[in-house]
Amino acid sequence: MKRILLRMRIVVPVILILILTAGTADAQRLSPGPQDLSFFSAVDDTDQPYSVYIPDNFDESKHYPLVVFLHGAWSNHRLGMRRLFGVGNSQGYDFIKPGNVPFETDVEASRYWPPFRPVDYIAAAPLARGTAGYQGVPEQDVYDMIDDLKSRFLIDEDRIYLTGLSMGGGGTLWLGLTRPDMWAAIAPVCPAPPEGTMELAGNAANLPVHLFIGDKDFLYKTATEWKAKLETSAWRLDYVEYPGVGHNSWEWAYKDGFIFDWFAQFKRDLFPEKVSFTTKWFKYNKAYWVTLDDMIPGETASIEAKFTGPNAVTVVSAGAMAFTLSPDGHPQFTSGRKLAVTVNGKSFSVRSADAVSFMLSGDKWINSRFTPGLTSKQKGAEGPLYAAVTSSHVYVYGTADNPPADVLASRRTQAMAAADWSGMGGRIMVFPRVIADRDVRSSDYVRSNLILFGTRETNSVIEKFADRLPMHLDPKAENYGLVYIFPMNRHYILINSGLPWWTPPKNQSGQGGYAFSGTKVEALKSMSDYILFIESPDDAVAQGRFDNNWVLPADASQKISASGVVTVR
Repeated sequence: MKRILLRMRIVVPVILILILTAGTADAQRLSPGPQDLSFFSAVDDTDQPYSVYIPDNFDESKHYPLVVFLHGAWSNHRLGMRRLFGVGNSQGYDFIKPGNVPFETDVEASRYWPPFRPVDYIAAAPLARGTAGYQGVPEQDVYDMIDDLKSRFLIDEDRIYLTGLSMGGGGTLWLGLTRPDMWAAIAPVCPAPPEGTMELAGNAANLPVHLFIGDKDFLYKTATEWKAKLETSAWRLDYVEYPGVGHNSWEWAYKDGFIFDWFAQFKRDLFPEKVSFTTKWFKYNKAYWVTLDDMIPGETASIEAKFTGPNAVTVVSAGAMAFTLSPDGHPQFTSGRKLAVTVNGKSFSVRSADAVSFMLSGDKWINSRFTPGLTSKQKGAEGPLYAAVTSSHVYVYGTADNPPADVLASRRTQAMAAADWSGMGGRIMVFPRVIADRDVRSSDYVRSNLILFGTRETNSVIEKFADRLPMHLDPKAENYGLVYIFPMNRHYILINSGLPWWTPPKNQSGQGGYAFSGTKVEALKSMSDYILFIESPDDAVAQGRFDNNWVLPADASQKISASGVVTVR
């Protein structure tokens, strides 16, 4: 009996030690080199793959720099990792009949990992869900992937770098310039940037940029325009142009792992002397030690804040209506001493704190913090229509009026068409749910945006919120479409009553044409917060943005009411 007790006394502590150290022991069991991991995406409840490179002699206790690579259209994360290390599709070898065979296809190259140049970095390449670019869902995937990496590895947050080619080069500019304080340096290769990115070029004021292009590339003109812009705005611009090279400059840009050596020069500075920042969205309202607290979404707001001496800051702002300075940690700021701030020529002497705020009162700046109202536009509640489909969302068709089977089938088909992200001319792998109004669950209201088809008479979810919604289409209206976004329960609802937002115009022969290229969801990118149209979105009765309190502008309200088919609340 004593032996048994003695054994138990020994075994129990050992078990406790094993339990307590299990997390540490399991922290990193991956082999060095390239491999695949995944993260869970709340957008459509899928596991999203990404490729990761782990250095040789990996040390779990060491913080590693991270390079994020964004692949081009019709590519994938595995090819992306190869491109980053300068490894292209190899010349094949026929083992049955020795001799050279044609270069590998992308499919063949994706099947295995070739040798990579060893580097002391963690590198990661997400799957951009096909040809979606790097706005909206794939953009969120990049940040979700980085969060997943941080949960697995120790990442040096002052040495996170971003690069990509073609579509991914455009994504590099977009992600790099909308959130410039996240990256230590960016390197776009033959970039195809999204519309509106050029306006943000000034956000590279504290960001090193390396731009690559071939002079025979169809994107050459775009790249040279960016070169001219970044020469005057970027903290540092390195530019390489390859003579005689078309849209494959990545073969030279990433050769021999060059980009890792270039990135090694730079480390993020969270407290630069001057911050220059431009944005149109609450979603992207912060850079370094400056935050824009109030603006008109969709309109350009800019700010330049500069330390001119110890505890002395000069601010020049246009389009912003409130901002906060957070200088604690800046080498020219001493906590406990007064901070001298000049805002558009007006001087303030402020008792220093971790953060100092200013806002417009009428046409004058005052030292006060702006607090948005419950119904104000703000981060997560700013629109436009496309915002409803950039995170978790569900497509909901109506059954409230007990429609006959053929009408019910037609409604379901319409909702499924909207949810089909593969669409026309693209390959976008997003898989949201399509359900009837009676099948919407409590969890859907809590975690998802709702894309609602029908009217309050036909869709019970629209009726549920009817008294809080700004307008309703008459169910008897013919040839009209009403589409708008509205915040609800810290999420969005998007109402589409009558004709769908992707309704094509009729050409001269009376046949239906296509108003938009790409998917039906992508058509929302061309719209603001609301639109009422006749027969096609090309023929709008009224369209635009709600004001900053989510109220229709008076002129739009008058036009919509005058249509006789919409009740405006």
